[in-house]
Amino acid sequence: MAVELRDHVTLKKEALDNGWIQYKKDKKTKIATITFNRPDKQNATNIGMRQLYGEFIHKANVDDDVKVLVIRGEGNNFGAGGDLPEQAEMLSESSGDVSLLPEFGIDDPDVKYPPKNSFRFIHSLVDEYAKAPAGNRSLQEFKKISILETKGYCYGWHFYQAADVDLIVSSDDTLFGHPSFRYVGWAPRIWQWCETMGVRKFMEMMFTGRPFTAQEMYDIGFVNSVVPREKLEEETMKYALACATSRPVDTVQVQKTFFEVFKQHKGEYMGSLVSAWVEGMLPAVKEDKGMNDVVLGDEVFKERGLNNVVKDVDMLYPPEWRLAHSNRKKP
Repeated sequence: MAVELRDHVTLKKEALDNGWIQYKKDKKTKIATITFNRPDKQNATNIGMRQLYGEFIHKANVDDDVKVLVIRGEGNNFGAGGDLPEQAEMLSESSGDVSLLPEFGIDDPDVKYPPKNSFRFIHSLVDEYAKAPAGNRSLQEFKKISILETKGYCYGWHFYQAADVDLIVSSDDTLFGHPSFRYVGWAPRIWQWCETMGVRKFMEMMFTGRPFTAQEMYDIGFVNSVVPREKLEEETMKYALACATSRPVDTVQVQKTFFEVFKQHKGEYMGSLVSAWVEGMLPAVKEDKGMNDVVLGDEVFKERGLNNVVKDVDMLYPPEWRLAHSNRKKP
């Protein structure tokens, strides 16, 4: 019997009703804002939030009242990535087949999702992540100006957005990276990170599994501005207002189309498809069974607990390379 996730309509309604993701616009300035508002979960995004995110960007792209889109998070962090516990059954070795149709926005009971023992089980999902509606690369098709305001953690799914956005304004306490580099070893925006970070520095991040500070990301040209936390919103608004002040929106669309052609010439979408193929090979990856080896599955979600596993691995690193701010203060 296949395990069913809740339908995507319910998941989106839940995200809206709880205010986990919010959209607003200022017609006078033509600045729209998407805010992640799930601070108790470090703004982790679930299926409903990601799909709404894609829809909000699509709406802003068409809206004549929008010229600039700011993306930010409430609380201490921009965001720590996707909601991994939501994917526990998908990654479980003991559960039966799992229908991932809600990830595709499909609720039709007559549609059968591929079984776990097929290549298509994982690959269909990560290939969907290469498409804009899934919320992983929505900013690639956005023909207005996008600005990311980062603070605290910019990890995982939120780090995807940092790869694709036009400008990044960061607080000096921001850490950038992807925890999956320590456990799985890849993620959907590999190609774009190579382009925006530079191959050598991105390989350092991927192979060591360490996060980079805001200053390090500024030094390699990934971040546009780094300021103290108390000046972050002011700095973001400075950039947003400057971008919204001059040039017709038509001119912005022409400029963004040029940059889109430039990125596609360099293979951005091809990179998305290749990354999806690589991620689809996950079931074929052999576990090392080493002392510190971690495989996302029953041991993580049902036995030791995700938080305990992440902390245990984190403490194996030098303090200045740890993912958690609190762990960086420990010997």
